[in-house]
Amino acid sequence: MGLLKQTADKTRIKFCGFTRSSDVDAAVSMGVDALGFVFYEPSPRYVSPEMAAALIARMPGGMDAVALVVNPTDEEVLRIQERVPTTLWQFHGDETPERCKEIAQGMPWLKAARIKAGFNLSEFSLQYADAAGFLLDAFVEGYGGGGHVFDWSLIPDTWTKENAHRVVLSGGLNTHNVGEGIAHLKPCAVDVSSGIEVAKGQKSPELMKAFIQAVRDADQGISFV
Repeated sequence: MGLLKQTADKTRIKFCGFTRSSDVDAAVSMGVDALGFVFYEPSPRYVSPEMAAALIARMPGGMDAVALVVNPTDEEVLRIQERVPTTLWQFHGDETPERCKEIAQGMPWLKAARIKAGFNLSEFSLQYADAAGFLLDAFVEGYGGGGHVFDWSLIPDTWTKENAHRVVLSGGLNTHNVGEGIAHLKPCAVDVSSGIEVAKGQKSPELMKAFIQAVRDADQGISFV
């Protein structure tokens, strides 16, 4: 397991925005590759480092625990580092490459690319060349994709072929569109939050199962209507 361990014909899956132990237990039982925890206080899915540590304690070894941060202060970083056994950092703000490396302290990290018309993905990926992966998300005012899908055709085919092994596709994914996204971009992994929820921060076991099945169907080349 692990989010960025690429396997032929198997898209890795990350569920993000966990706040409840029952949801963590359900996701663990389904064998997904990573769970994300949001350390950005304005988010309705925010969890404290202490709460995240308790939730991560329910996860098995080999499943990535991802710390999602947005322009964190040194104090916020220290609290996470001291209390949370994360295995992967996810930077969603305006962090420089140097700041990402400073915070990660040798751990692997993802940098979110907020895609919109005119976004220079080639320049971005060169700037953040030390990232273990690039999380492609929709641009919205503020931070986070807000459950919005971006125009996948904005991703150049040549860039996709060169970087697919470290692309995590995000932004408004759900059971109905994830198959198309996988077929179009062939990412290493997909990331979903609102698409598996009944309310912000409250996951649905049924939607989680359906999402996983949609990913597996896409991996097998089954087309979606």
